[in-house]
Amino acid sequence: GAGGRLRMGTLLSRQSCQARLRSADGMSLAEFLYPALQAYDFLHLYQHHGCRIQLGGHDQMGNIMSGYELVSKMTGTDVFGITVPLITSTAGDKLGKTAGNAVWLNRDKTSPFELYQFFVRQQDNVVEKYLKLFTFLPLEEIAHIMEMHAKEPEKWGPQKRLAAEVTKLVHGREGLESAKRCTKALYYSSVEALEDMSDQELQELFRQATSAELMLEPGMTVLDLCRKANAIPDGPSGYRKITDGGVSINGHRVTNPETVLILGQHILKNGVSLLRVGKKNYYIIKWLQL
Repeated sequence: GAGGRLRMGTLLSRQSCQARLRSADGMSLAEFLYPALQAYDFLHLYQHHGCRIQLGGHDQMGNIMSGYELVSKMTGTDVFGITVPLITSTAGDKLGKTAGNAVWLNRDKTSPFELYQFFVRQQDNVVEKYLKLFTFLPLEEIAHIMEMHAKEPEKWGPQKRLAAEVTKLVHGREGLESAKRCTKALYYSSVEALEDMSDQELQELFRQATSAELMLEPGMTVLDLCRKANAIPDGPSGYRKITDGGVSINGHRVTNPETVLILGQHILKNGVSLLRVGKKNYYIIKWLQL
């Protein structure tokens, strides 16, 4: 019943459809039918849930119009579509699930630290707009923030304020403090921040890190630690990895493989050591029965 209400000419005339048809890749049948499926979805939502408004990015204009036309023809009811400008990455790419760069409100998908860092990295040409879109700061205050930024751009004042406001709005003050702790630990090698971090924060900050639980043995050395954590290869090459400066513990480089591990220096008061081998290989060591 729905297919007979949608006109081929209208679907083919959509700007998005025309652009795909002219592109080198062309347009698959599945892509062409997508507006019809989304239109039917709007109809189903109206009939079963009383939904009369569909909201989407401006790239969804054609799909929303198809839904509007289908619902109007099949039910005689006025429904409405609202489109909003897309928020894009610094490279101008669309943000979203399909693009694989979505920013989530769910902490399990985007941690407070990742959310904070996303906004603190925004460029000068968008930060004022984002302050207006994503915060409840008065316009006068935003104008003042931008005036101060023009005088001291090296401080990244608007970006830091934007990141703080959004993170606090989504995750609360506790989430903002968590993001700041993670920032200090990762970018400023702050031992104090590392010691204050919870297991959850460590896992969020070092998502790709390998975790290991070890027993501290008397006289245990940096070399012993690296080998027990399987962080370096056996033999001379692993030894050289340390002497060449490729290993750090809790943000501080160690170059003597025979250095004995010291509580409070190599092992933090929260019973954790953060081992890094190379630039990006992290190992979270949890010490048992200290």
